[in-house]
Amino acid sequence: MFQSFVEVRGYELDSFNHVNNAVYLNYFEHARWEIMKEKGLIDFFRKSGNFLVVVETHIKYIREIKLFDKLVINTSIGREDPYLIFHHEMLQSGSNKKVSKATVKTLLLDETRTPIDMPQEILMMLNE
Repeated sequence: MFQSFVEVRGYELDSFNHVNNAVYLNYFEHARWEIMKEKGLIDFFRKSGNFLVVVETHIKYIREIKLFDKLVINTSIGREDPYLIFHHEMLQSGSNKKVSKATVKTLLLDETRTPIDMPQEILMMLNE
């Protein structure tokens, strides 16, 4: 499992003075980028010309989050050929109250934007 951390910023609030629903997607994407950075996948994608794209997202909003709330995003990764699936759970730091959860299905594309099988190298990098 991977952990990422985010603090709510003022420009992410909507007219109801809580985090806009679309921003939750940004938080989950931030968590995926942190995983790719930590595991060296960004360099792998740059060199290979391959890249991950999101093809489906299922999100559940559980409770509102407000300005300066500190959040923890726990992420686990699964496989359903040919997809790599990220399972996210967002918690308020300290209280560990769940605020949202999401399942994000991704697909690997080559430089011609054609779907390709997930190379074993990527799976090994994620499991290290």
